Amino acid sequence: MPICIHCGHPTPYLYTVYQSAYNFRLEQCPSCKEFADPHVQHDTTTLLLDLILLKRDVYRHLLFNRGTGARIVYDAVGTKSSLPQEKEEDGLTFYTQARWRLIMRLGAALIWVDAFIRWTHLNIDRDVFGREAEGIPWSQVETELCLRVFVGCIVETLAFHGGVTLGCYTTLRYFDWYNSRKKVPTPPSGIRQQFRFSHVPLTLLYSSLSKLFLLFLLSIWRPSTTNSTQVFTERAKGTILAHPIINSALEILDDDKLDKEWVIRNILGGMAAGFGLRVVLDCHPSFTTVIILVGWGAKTGVARFVSSWLGGDQKTEEIWLSYSIP
Repeated sequence: MPICIHCGHPTPYLYTVYQSAYNFRLEQCPSCKEFADPHVQHDTTTLLLDLILLKRDVYRHLLFNRGTGARIVYDAVGTKSSLPQEKEEDGLTFYTQARWRLIMRLGAALIWVDAFIRWTHLNIDRDVFGREAEGIPWSQVETELCLRVFVGCIVETLAFHGGVTLGCYTTLRYFDWYNSRKKVPTPPSGIRQQFRFSHVPLTLLYSSLSKLFLLFLLSIWRPSTTNSTQVFTERAKGTILAHPIINSALEILDDDKLDKEWVIRNILGGMAAGFGLRVVLDCHPSFTTVIILVGWGAKTGVARFVSSWLGGDQKTEEIWLSYSIP
């Protein structure tokens, strides 16, 4: 059953369609009286931009409501819902199967993007594999390297998702145990009622869009080799912007002192994953932080093996490990 993206209360329908797909009416939430899900009228581009901006309502729409909740009115007498019933198909519900298919498609695409970003970074940062960084023709060695990076990304992604899923399972079991110890148990929220463990990898994939988008841009437009602070100081001569304190503060942002890729992958990536898990688990951020750390530990352990399997020297392993933290 879909949920209200504002309060999380389950609602039977999100909108009603009259005769045409472009003639519909949004339904109100029976609990908060707001429109249950206004995002059903937004196109994919708008949803993608809101997802990159980490908007909670968009997460709820994509995780719980996407493709559900339509009530089709054929005439003034009868109505028919397009919401499939929870029918069992080989042990899985209709929506669970559809969700796993989406995870496979989205995961394959995002892992390819991540593999391209890492392969580009390994080739540009240095002659990691004993070659010059410029003017390298595409060869069998390059193809093998790209495939190795892709397989390494698959293994690390599986390890991270497995660690996070285990952390989610343990956390939810703790919530159930703690709730059962209360004199008056608290009824589960609408989000907890509709939660399935297939939501966890889908949430992590959605959360990785922000960091992969920025990392992809950095892999195309590499940082400038010139000292930006020095250039800024020369242009700001004779103004208050040329003050030594301002120059010292700006030096922190120089490319030779601040690793933007590391900040995006580690800081932004970890925060985005924690935010997504907080939405889908409906719990305090401290619990999602612990869950992310569990996933980080599993992925880091696997990354040490993958870095040695890729080949190269110690610096190769250091570069790979620095970009393996989620």
